[in-house]
Amino acid sequence: MERLEQEEMPKIVVRIAEARAEGDLKENAEYHGARESQGLLQAKINEMKSRLSRSVIMDGSAGPQDEIRFGVRFKVKRLGKGMIEEYELVGAGEEDFMEGKILPTSPLGRGFVGRKKGEIVEIDVPAGLQKFEILEIGE
Repeated sequence: MERLEQEEMPKIVVRIAEARAEGDLKENAEYHGARESQGLLQAKINEMKSRLSRSVIMDGSAGPQDEIRFGVRFKVKRLGKGMIEEYELVGAGEEDFMEGKILPTSPLGRGFVGRKKGEIVEIDVPAGLQKFEILEIGE
């Protein structure tokens, strides 16, 4: 956000000033393009500020160490397929299913939260009911 405000926005302001110096603004594509860029950048900055103002720092080390909770990586075995998968419960904006980063509010996340090593968990996901065995927590 700081880079956008301190580096990128001044560049756009310079572009607007240069385009304005060229004369008639009604038919000045450079001017209109720079103004549009300025609006889009300001919207991005405003969105970042809004997210920051609503953000909460989560302490992943708080809570029981032997159960799945926010910020902890864990391994499970998908029963029936024998696949071993690794997940981590992360905050909004950090989720990336291909990297194993899931939200605690997702179907998988809700099914795993509070579970312990050795437990068998049945989770209803979009692909249907799946069974998992929890192999490792935080290792």
